[in-house]
Amino acid sequence: MKIAQDEFARRRAQLLAAVPANAAILVAAASLKTRNRDAEYAFRQDSDFYYLTGFNEPDALLLLLPGRAEGETVIFCPPRDPQMEIWTGYRAGPDGCVRDFGMDQAFELKQIETELPELLDGRLRLYYALGQDETLDTRVRGWVNQVRAKARQGAEPPRELVQLETLLHEQRLFKSEAEMALMRRAGEISAAAHVQAMQVCRPGMGEYQLEAEITAHCMREGARFQAYSPIVGGGANGCVLHYIDNMDLLQDGDLVLIDAGCELDNYASDITRTFPVNGRFSRHQAELYQLVLDTQLACIDAIRPGVPWNDIHELSVRILTEGLMRLGLLQGEVDTLIEEGAYRRFYMHRVGHWLGMDVHDVGEYKQKGDWRPLEPGMVMTVEPGLYVAPDDESVEPHWRGIGIRIEDDVVVTEQGCEVLTEAVPKQIADIEALMAGA
Repeated sequence: MKIAQDEFARRRAQLLAAVPANAAILVAAASLKTRNRDAEYAFRQDSDFYYLTGFNEPDALLLLLPGRAEGETVIFCPPRDPQMEIWTGYRAGPDGCVRDFGMDQAFELKQIETELPELLDGRLRLYYALGQDETLDTRVRGWVNQVRAKARQGAEPPRELVQLETLLHEQRLFKSEAEMALMRRAGEISAAAHVQAMQVCRPGMGEYQLEAEITAHCMREGARFQAYSPIVGGGANGCVLHYIDNMDLLQDGDLVLIDAGCELDNYASDITRTFPVNGRFSRHQAELYQLVLDTQLACIDAIRPGVPWNDIHELSVRILTEGLMRLGLLQGEVDTLIEEGAYRRFYMHRVGHWLGMDVHDVGEYKQKGDWRPLEPGMVMTVEPGLYVAPDDESVEPHWRGIGIRIEDDVVVTEQGCEVLTEAVPKQIADIEALMAGA
């Protein structure tokens, strides 16, 4: 399941329409990253570059030139090299970029120093990821200076360097039908993987074995990569928000927190479930779990167009604070506790984040200083949690070392919202029944 090429063309056209006629837009691909010695990490394309091209090779450079008679879309890409392709795989080359990826014109990378300055001549405003990559900044200065050196011959270099993210990331924030279909499928695959982990979980297993169940299922379904390093935290490890060691054994009587989601055609899913290793919640585990679940369900129910982003977080804070008071983990007046941030001992992160090509996706959370209202096409996570440190002597021993988070992926619709990851159980009775049936 992949995004069609006409979608990438539409995205480029939308971005081109948002800039002046005398502008240029420059977007760089990612490079291969060394893992150790001469071994490299699996290549993952830069999200902005892939969003505009669908091209999955390293070191390329995209140049968009609104109104250019010879074509508005130019790419510099690695050349075909039959000898290297034996070792590292086939390349598209310039001809393939035009034929298969809809580029108007394509050059080999070695031509960039001569061709790109010529293409920038007369483009008075240059948009790119200013300040994000020191190497790219240096190269851009060099290209601009090449144009400037010909000023006496009538050349006009870019006079303004403008941050591209303001335009491009706002565009990426709103997902198309094709994007939502892809994220829906990624959510389905990841949800089934979490179900598989619940079904096989037993005391004495390694956290890494549950991770293996998650990743194996996703790969069998065509999602080769995870969107981020999976978190599988048994017992007190669930209180470490970004725990990725995943090497301890799961203990009878503990909970295990799994935060994992696959990536499909560079689009992320992001699910967290917390469940008992032995298949049965203890009384105190169930009380804290139900509080987190009630909070999450209330927050999802509140999502609809026009609701300010931060209202969802504030709702989670209020419900969790009231519940912590009811269970005796906090004492005082609810408004005072919220104002003082007393809940942050147990709930130290926000209720969610944008989701898309990046697991913590792009897009502003505020506009002109105010929290922005939710709009159809935005995709966000909803992930309240409670974490009681194992050494927190201010609470009763039966609460200590319990970490719980429940997370789903939600798209804002005209009528309210759609949960993309609802296929994995989260009600206590449903989890226990699933695990007992396994």
